[in-house]
Amino acid sequence: MSQKGALNAGSHFINGDIACAEGAIAAGCRFFAGYPITPATEIAEHLSQKMPELGGIYIQMEDEMASMAAVIGASYSGFKAMTATSGPGFSLMQENIGLAVMTEAPCVLVDIMRGGPSTGQPTLPGQQDVMQAKWGSHGDYGIIALSPSSVQEMFDLTIEAFNLSETYRVPTLLMGDEIVGHMWEKIVIPSPNKIKIVNRKKPSVSPDKYEPFMPDDNLVPPMACFGEGYHFHATGLTHDERGFPQTSSSEAQSKLVNRLCDKIGKNSDKIIKVEEVLLEDAEIGVVAYGIVARAALSAVRKAREKGIKAGLLRPITLWPFPEKQVADMAQQVKAIVVPEMNCGQMVREVERTARNTPVTFLGKLGEDPHTPLEILQAIRRSTT
Repeated sequence: MSQKGALNAGSHFINGDIACAEGAIAAGCRFFAGYPITPATEIAEHLSQKMPELGGIYIQMEDEMASMAAVIGASYSGFKAMTATSGPGFSLMQENIGLAVMTEAPCVLVDIMRGGPSTGQPTLPGQQDVMQAKWGSHGDYGIIALSPSSVQEMFDLTIEAFNLSETYRVPTLLMGDEIVGHMWEKIVIPSPNKIKIVNRKKPSVSPDKYEPFMPDDNLVPPMACFGEGYHFHATGLTHDERGFPQTSSSEAQSKLVNRLCDKIGKNSDKIIKVEEVLLEDAEIGVVAYGIVARAALSAVRKAREKGIKAGLLRPITLWPFPEKQVADMAQQVKAIVVPEMNCGQMVREVERTARNTPVTFLGKLGEDPHTPLEILQAIRRSTT
């Protein structure tokens, strides 16, 4: 072990859920609260063993609502904190996700997506939580959501999720799917000194001058934690920079909520990541994420073999949505194909952004993800 409880740097053959748990450890997570749920349970199981070895805390809570509440409390106590769940648990967490947004508590929530609605298909994949990730809690706010397509990215993007959460004081979501969570692949874990770690910015003023929600130039307030000598108030109510409720003030509501949106929106160029493959001369664009992006990449390559100039845009960041990248592609290509394991979610964002460029949706539900042939056929149809 490179450190007690963590996997050695080097090559490993593990599944996506374990890679996520190890990514959390590498990022400095030392608090996990959760409730078992397929297909995310392996994350909790792994961390239940590793957290005590690392001097961290693992708590199995009574339900998902309590899990999210515990994570917020741990974050305010100075921990890098995480929970993991799937669709039904994700639904239960939404109210406290809103509380984390309003109190600006940095934390990470992993959603290993399965088929829904309701109990749905606990052991089978889906991509049906994408819009819930953005709009699940009530009110207006900015959120960050990342989508891994490999076991390696389950490790890497978990670290990235913690870094983004700490930078912008916002709950950050890792939206994997059951296949990525359960597949086994080789990953490479870097040595600790080669892993970029970001920690929340601390106040530079004395405790008597500290205002807990007074933002810096990047619209994010420095964060003091419980026990650090700073006295402050935190509430889910509309509040001023001191943290005290201002529930009857339209000015306070507008100022606060616009900032919660703008600290993500106005920093989106720093947050958004995409992968672009063979788009330089593409005439047909494919937008796909998660496990579907792997089949889409194969389809694009097969299309090229048949003389069709296809290219892939893979959103690694689902939220904020990569509008500029999709719009730039839409200006170049004749048509866009969007395969998703749902009845149409991210495709609506593509349609909105692509404007006059025709968009073909290829939805699929159930056990089997899209095959390269199915996506290739949709690419062919888009050429006519």
